[in-house]
Amino acid sequence: MGLSTHVLDTMHGCPAAGMAVALYTTEGDQATLVKRFVLNGDGRNPGGMLYDHSDLKVGTYRLVFDVRDYFLSRGVSLPEPTFLDRVSLDFGVAHADQHYHVPLLVSPWSFSTYRGS
Repeated sequence: MGLSTHVLDTMHGCPAAGMAVALYTTEGDQATLVKRFVLNGDGRNPGGMLYDHSDLKVGTYRLVFDVRDYFLSRGVSLPEPTFLDRVSLDFGVAHADQHYHVPLLVSPWSFSTYRGS
């Protein structure tokens, strides 16, 4: 139970180790920063769950992934301006007693996400 994320670099076929991520709570147009972290070697938050089962609340959230800086740090030659800079995912948690896993599959030119398990 709780909230987690995982990022896979589909260009290189590996976890997006070193990508910076920010987690926010949202209410309407207002966003409040909860935490910033850098993904570990497995493409996950090194601290584990973003919210554990007792802290996750019904509401809306935003994850912001620094895609541009990650690919530049990997030596990828990107046009300026880049096609993707940051990927922002807004999502809702309707059942705080369930696990919400928010994976991101990303390249410099595309991304996809889904509610994982």
